[in-house]
Amino acid sequence: MKVLILGIGNVMFSDEGVGVHLCRLVEQKYAFSSSEHTLDFIDGGTLAQRLIPVIAEYDYLIVLDCVDADDGEIGDVYFFDFESVPSSITWQGSAHEVEMLQTLTMMDMVGDRPPTKVIGIVPEVVDDTTLEMTQAVLKGSSVMESVLLKHLVELGFTYEQIATLTIQEVANASCLEER
Repeated sequence: MKVLILGIGNVMFSDEGVGVHLCRLVEQKYAFSSSEHTLDFIDGGTLAQRLIPVIAEYDYLIVLDCVDADDGEIGDVYFFDFESVPSSITWQGSAHEVEMLQTLTMMDMVGDRPPTKVIGIVPEVVDDTTLEMTQAVLKGSSVMESVLLKHLVELGFTYEQIATLTIQEVANASCLEER
């Protein structure tokens, strides 16, 4: 099975970039192996519909992103199957959040969406451009990391930590990397 970890978000707006930063963190911090599965990490940024042909290549998708939830506090983490989104998730946060919902829904219409899990966190809305994430989301991102690692083990992956770094370090370096 080909598994894709897809980080979504706008790295220029603080907490809004947590999905992208977590995707990069996990890719750099751990080495994964499986005798039957492959694992890829993609920074999807705010590309939304342009990701459809990429996502369609995979058998299983894990989306890391921000979510808006009626019952949520900043930093709360949600893990759910896209087939059964909790009623408290409103998808009314940022533009990229709404676009990702539309992207996955479009893929459903043509039957291209692989089974999809979402690990999301409620961000603080920050209007200024900054790479610094709020304390609540920094704390919650470690919960997201643990949830992701546990789920990957359930899928049949093993992992070993190969680096020591924080999500804020990854965020700070994000604009320095060549793409």
